[in-house]
Amino acid sequence: MEAVSVKSGGEPAEELHNVELQKVSSAESMKSTSKTAKANIRATSRILEPTVSARKKMEVKKSSDLSTTAVKSAATKPSSSRGSNSVPSTRRNSTGGLPEKQPISVAKRSTGVNSVASKKTSALASDPLRRSLPEIRRSSLPSVATKPWNHTSVSATRKSAPSAPVTRTSRTLSISDVGKQNSMKKSAEKTSSLSSTSSKRVPSGSLESTASSTTRKVVTKISSLSPRSPSVSNGSKGGSLSSSTNRSSGLSGRRKVATPESRDSRLIMLPQIEIKASDDVRLDLRGHRIRCLNSGGLNLSPNLEFVYLRDNQLSSLEGIEILTRVKVLDLSFNDFKGPGFEPLGNCKALQQLYLAGNQITSLVSLPELPNLEFLSVAQNKLKSLSMASQPRLQVLAASKNRISTLKGFPHLPALEHLRVEENPILEMPHLEAASILLVGPTLKKFNDRDLSREELAYAKRYPAHTALCIRGGWEFCRPEHALDSTFRFLFEQWKDQFPPGYQLKEASIDKPFEEDACCCHFNFVSDKTESSNSDLALKYQWFLGERTPSNFIAIPHATAEIYWPKHEDIGRILKVECMPVLEGIEYPMIFAISSPVSPGTGCPKVLKIDVRGELMEGNTIKGYAEVAWCGGTPGKGVASWLRRKWNSSPVVIAGAEDEEYQLTLDDIDSCLVFMYTPVTEEGTKGEPQYAITDYVKAAPPSVNDVKILGDAVEENTVKGVGKYFGGREGPSKFEWLHEDKNSGEFVLVSTGTTEYTITKEDVGRRLAFVYIPVNFEGQEGKSVSIVSDIVKQAPPKVTNVKIIGDIREGSKVSVTGVVTGGTEASSRVQWFKTSSSVLEGENHLEALSTSKIAKAFRIPLGAVGCFIVAKFTPMTSDGECGEPGYAISERAVETLPPSLNFLSITGDYTEGGMLTASYGYIGGHEGKSIYNWYLHEVESDSGILIPEVSGLLQYRITKDTIGKFISFTCTPIRDDGIVGEARTCMGQERVRPGSPRLISLQIVGAAVEGMTLTVDKKYWGGEEGDSVFRWFRTSSDGNLSEVKDASTSSYMLSVDDIGFFVSVSCEPVRNDWARGPIVLSEQIGPIIPGPPTCQSLELVGSFVEGARLSFIASYSGGEKGDCLFEWFRVKSNGVKDKINAGVFLDLTLEDVGRCVELVYTPVRKDGTKGSAKSVLSGVVAPADPMGVELIIPDCCEDNLVVPQKTYFGGEEGNGEYVWYRTKNKFYGPAFLDISDTFEDASIRGKTFTYTPSLEDVGAYLALYWLPIRADGKQGKPLASICDSPVTPALPVVTNVCAKELSSGTYFGKGDYFGGYEGSSLFSWYRETNDGTIILIDGANSKTYQVTDSDYNCRLLFGYTPVRSDSVVGELKLSEPTDIILPELPKIEMLALTGKAVEGDVLTAVEVIPKSEAQQHVWTKYKKDVRYQWFCSSETENDMSFEPLPSQRTCSYKVRLEDIGHCLRCECIATDVFGRSSQPAYAETAPVVPGIPRIDKLEIEGRGFHTNLYAVRGIYSGGKEGKSRIQWLRSMVGSPDLISIPGETGRMYEANVDDVGYRLVAIYTPIREDGVEGQPVSASTDPIAVEPDILKEVKQKLDIGSVKFEALCDKDRSPKKVPGMGTLERRILEVNKKRIKVVKPGSKTSFPNTEIRGSYAPPFHVELLRNDQHRLRIVVDSENEVDLLVQTRHLRDVIVLVVRGLAQRFNSTSLNSLLKMET
Repeated sequence: MEAVSVKSGGEPAEELHNVELQKVSSAESMKSTSKTAKANIRATSRILEPTVSARKKMEVKKSSDLSTTAVKSAATKPSSSRGSNSVPSTRRNSTGGLPEKQPISVAKRSTGVNSVASKKTSALASDPLRRSLPEIRRSSLPSVATKPWNHTSVSATRKSAPSAPVTRTSRTLSISDVGKQNSMKKSAEKTSSLSSTSSKRVPSGSLESTASSTTRKVVTKISSLSPRSPSVSNGSKGGSLSSSTNRSSGLSGRRKVATPESRDSRLIMLPQIEIKASDDVRLDLRGHRIRCLNSGGLNLSPNLEFVYLRDNQLSSLEGIEILTRVKVLDLSFNDFKGPGFEPLGNCKALQQLYLAGNQITSLVSLPELPNLEFLSVAQNKLKSLSMASQPRLQVLAASKNRISTLKGFPHLPALEHLRVEENPILEMPHLEAASILLVGPTLKKFNDRDLSREELAYAKRYPAHTALCIRGGWEFCRPEHALDSTFRFLFEQWKDQFPPGYQLKEASIDKPFEEDACCCHFNFVSDKTESSNSDLALKYQWFLGERTPSNFIAIPHATAEIYWPKHEDIGRILKVECMPVLEGIEYPMIFAISSPVSPGTGCPKVLKIDVRGELMEGNTIKGYAEVAWCGGTPGKGVASWLRRKWNSSPVVIAGAEDEEYQLTLDDIDSCLVFMYTPVTEEGTKGEPQYAITDYVKAAPPSVNDVKILGDAVEENTVKGVGKYFGGREGPSKFEWLHEDKNSGEFVLVSTGTTEYTITKEDVGRRLAFVYIPVNFEGQEGKSVSIVSDIVKQAPPKVTNVKIIGDIREGSKVSVTGVVTGGTEASSRVQWFKTSSSVLEGENHLEALSTSKIAKAFRIPLGAVGCFIVAKFTPMTSDGECGEPGYAISERAVETLPPSLNFLSITGDYTEGGMLTASYGYIGGHEGKSIYNWYLHEVESDSGILIPEVSGLLQYRITKDTIGKFISFTCTPIRDDGIVGEARTCMGQERVRPGSPRLISLQIVGAAVEGMTLTVDKKYWGGEEGDSVFRWFRTSSDGNLSEVKDASTSSYMLSVDDIGFFVSVSCEPVRNDWARGPIVLSEQIGPIIPGPPTCQSLELVGSFVEGARLSFIASYSGGEKGDCLFEWFRVKSNGVKDKINAGVFLDLTLEDVGRCVELVYTPVRKDGTKGSAKSVLSGVVAPADPMGVELIIPDCCEDNLVVPQKTYFGGEEGNGEYVWYRTKNKFYGPAFLDISDTFEDASIRGKTFTYTPSLEDVGAYLALYWLPIRADGKQGKPLASICDSPVTPALPVVTNVCAKELSSGTYFGKGDYFGGYEGSSLFSWYRETNDGTIILIDGANSKTYQVTDSDYNCRLLFGYTPVRSDSVVGELKLSEPTDIILPELPKIEMLALTGKAVEGDVLTAVEVIPKSEAQQHVWTKYKKDVRYQWFCSSETENDMSFEPLPSQRTCSYKVRLEDIGHCLRCECIATDVFGRSSQPAYAETAPVVPGIPRIDKLEIEGRGFHTNLYAVRGIYSGGKEGKSRIQWLRSMVGSPDLISIPGETGRMYEANVDDVGYRLVAIYTPIREDGVEGQPVSASTDPIAVEPDILKEVKQKLDIGSVKFEALCDKDRSPKKVPGMGTLERRILEVNKKRIKVVKPGSKTSFPNTEIRGSYAPPFHVELLRNDQHRLRIVVDSENEVDLLVQTRHLRDVIVLVVRGLAQRFNSTSLNSLLKMET
């Protein structure tokens, strides 16, 4: 329900005012009194809601004078009635507001509307709660145009308009008041028939009324006035009401029907109520003390639409169900307590319901009312707002109640205003945020104020299902705790419905995006308390609902874990219901709710990518990519193929940019990588994905297109060729065959080559070429052959005759030619000379030789300066001679520089041999040539000069040259000093050694016993090998005898040599075993005795404990005397203890494990002592082992039994022990054969100690002991038995440990003691980082498989021993294992997508290994992936990379400064445990400049038509050149662009012509080298009129008739420059119908109208862009005028006023006329 607002200054109705929420009484007052106002309204903008009710026309029953009088009386009535009937304390209003404080703006606006009938007119504007509806930006409001009011009535009403705030009257009236009201009601009923109009909702700038408002711009019909529902008329317009009645009735049909687009408007107001003119639809019984609705005097009927029953004593709604058409129902201030609102269910058309001021405690029984838009329940006793859903409710006023909880808050999908002041729930923190969550995005105001930005932001931090939890009674908490708190709240509701043995750990949905995968997560875990053989299955169903969230509708076929939101789902909520199924039993649903579906990022994603086709060379494979476009327009993606060799990085295949790719030879043994980057039509690139193929195989070898190249003529060389296919070609086989003339079969003549020279035997036959393809692996393919034509024989003919060789004196030249035609035999060559370089025939030639067969010729000295000619006469073997061919040298014969024509070395290459060099000199007379000899390790090295033989032609070989090469170098020098080129001759073989021989041989050393003699010899004959020596002893009588075993080059003289002479012989032996003659040396001697010496000393005896040692000493040095000796005991630390002993030493126990040392000092008979010598024995071994004593103590089960024993025989080793169990105790010899003596004896153990077990309890234990020494020797056995039987013990377990069997599998074990083991208990524990040990449910076996919960923890194995008789021991825990961690994430490779071009975006794509473990690690434990970009910097030696600060994302936009540099990306993956992978790198080629482009293009300016606008953007693509800019205009909603001529600069000054248009700037970037980029455009918002000008224009348009002064150029010649002397004054008069330009009168003339016309087309107003003071008015093609004004401001006012009136004349709304926002 709406009304037209008219300002009290005569301003037109298009000025919109802020409207406030009115009291309930004022709502009806507006409905009734709005019928008194009538205006012509034409709305051109969108209407908030469609209006489809029919309009009725009423006949005028009274004259205009009567209506004028009635309105005037109404205008003067309020001031007199307010003073006498207002009460000091005003009564509460129906919305819970306080009427005492009224905004000043309301008081001012209320002066324009006054009451006509009663003293309660002040209630129309007294309620401050009208501010509860949100203000709407003026830019979203349509304009309203009305015809002007009569100026006389305007001035009259200005005087009568009240200026003080009005207050509400008392609830009760006196009898006189009632009488006055009745009389006024009759008057109003008569007035109501004066006019009839249609009502229409028009958006306002700030709408604040909930019930009714006198300032809302709606034209309504005049209704009858009741005593408690005063009618309101526009006092300021009252004088013209009757006169405008006829005009308004004629325009009622112009009203436009609202379109569905009007729903997009943000305008919020009370619902529109269609008002009928008659009283049969309205009932007003306020304040009649009615107690029951069934009383006969109420006259309730189904036709009633407006029922006002406030201020009565009603307590029941029985009887209200008859009001099936009621739209407004006021039941405020009665005695309702509730429940009992069910009868309202019949009121389906109800739009406004007022229940304020009752005693209502609950709204649960309030039914759903499909059209209810306003509900007031203020000033009641409500504890909550629990009620049925109200789908169209816009305003809910619930102030002054006892509301303390939001539990049961209804679904109100259209609610815009919520008021809950003065309720206990206000103590709840962030109540406004909770209300936003419950209501949803439609809520605009809370508690009479706009929503707080902080609360809006606060509400966004809560999960999507918060509203459902609040309605269920969840206690509102802070957002950081909300996720866990709400989950626990839902868990408590669901926990009794879960399958037995399962608990819910997670129920959530990923944030949904358009056309992107949205996954739900329902995680059930088994508590292991109940065992089940079947797995838990989950069924899903997706739903789509509103943002509240509510009204969920199942999505067909959406029953998977993942759902892909569609474009039409944007802004809506997703819900997933999950049904657990266990063993075929379906359990109750649980659910999860998502946040609103967000628009797609526009960045497409690749869901699945693979490569299809057989990977064999030559085949065509194709890459397939399944793409999710995420809201973008599907486009063509960027495909590329990369080739990856084994153990190398992928390389881009040039030109392979399609989905299909044909495999080539280069692809064999390589993997192909198909890289696909999805790109939308808008140009947005998604993340590239790739698929890697297996290795490409080579095709089987084959060949085609085999043919023979060349003519089949004798002596021709033909070639067989073919196109090979099938991998890399290996040693393919080729065969040539010729045809057998007799049999016709082909006979093999050549293999292994593709070329074949045709022989004489082939003449008259056909040739066949066979190509057998073989690949690199040796596989043969199918052979292909081809047959030539029959081979022809050609006559002998020589072609291509050439002289080959250096054309110089003494040079040897030869002639060559190609002879065809049979087999060449004795072709002849003759040489000539000529002075001409051109061959002119044989007559001018001088012969140098006769005709010979030889084709070589040495140029004689006489040919110097002439040209050489060769005559070649071909001849076959049969004597056939062909035509001779001639060849002439290219130049004349030159004199040779000094040179050598040959160089050689002769002689024996043996050590001592003589080598002689010889050479042949040519090139004039030889001078003093240079000779040098060189030694070479190998023939290819440069050699070492032998200086002593330089200048000699002979060289004698020395030993130093053996095994080396010898070369001779000669540098020829002519006698005139000219030096020729040096030439070197290398020896033919390495130098060999000479025959071995001794040049000298002698003995060196003193002839004294004990001295060592050595041989001094001089060897010759190569490298000496192992020469043979023999020593001889010669007696004084000359007898020579050989010394036995003396065959080395040294010899020690012994006592046997004393008195003898000693000599040595040597047989020289070369290292290659060549032998020379034996040479005998001279004798030395006689040999004299030496000093006493012990030559050898050794111990005799066994080094065993108890053994006896002696020694043997070897003496030299003359006759032996009494030698000295001492014994020592040597400990392991080296300390020696002297032993008193003689020649013999008896070893004792003390010597065991130690060594014995003997020191021997030789003494000659004459007492001369020699040097002492010592000998050290080995370690003394112990004696045989022997057991002395063995005693077994008392035995107890599980207690270690340690026998008492005594051992002898060195260090004891691991003796053999055998424990026996027997029921009988035995004695004597039976010890040593227990098993044979006693049948019940059983072996229990074989160690020294023994722990009795359960079987041993009550029996005797016997021990059999076989003593064994440490070295393994055994002694005699001993046996013993315990005195008493074994007693039992408690069960225990030791050595508990946990070991890792394999990756992720652990095994626990322990050693059990304590009788027979029963069902011992096993358990596993998890130790956290803080030391907390947690029992792992269900882990009750020895093996344990690691789960995700174990990561970053340690495992402990628990072992509780249980004896077979159920005696339980103590639990033992193993040591913690190492920290359990998954595999370290690995990056197989790093690839870069994009191009290294400035402005392009490079994206690093890491390739994850395909192993299952790595896939799991990356999926679940990857924390983040860090990137770092580097830029190359050139250094002197190599290229280094420097990091780019802040470039740490996977994408990098190439910058201008990167041009010429290489870029590198480093990628490191980090897991949640803080570990990092090995870095992976990828590099680019040097960056090249990009295509010129402009980014972030925008236009700066304030948005008014008088402002200056500038275009700004970010250029990229090299250095910018002279880029182009063009300014254009664009009509809002139209794609057409209008160019603005001449505007190509970066700045643009707007003007009036731009009003209502968007300014568009098209920027074409151009690089300095002239390369153009793609043009980019930017636009402004529609240009608005400057506010000061707007205000002035609107004032003049409201007046409707305006005059302007201007100047006109008398002389309109274009060549004349206007000046003040040529300008004349003009008056421009404009009104709503026409425009005229008047030349003012003077003393001598009357005013003259120069131009006059209406606004009908083609009328228009033009601006002159080059002059801001000029304008041109064009009435038609013959009438136009140019006017000049003083300022631009005035020009703009004139143009806007004229255009405004012209567009209004042509039925265009005012706001569209001005192209401005209100």
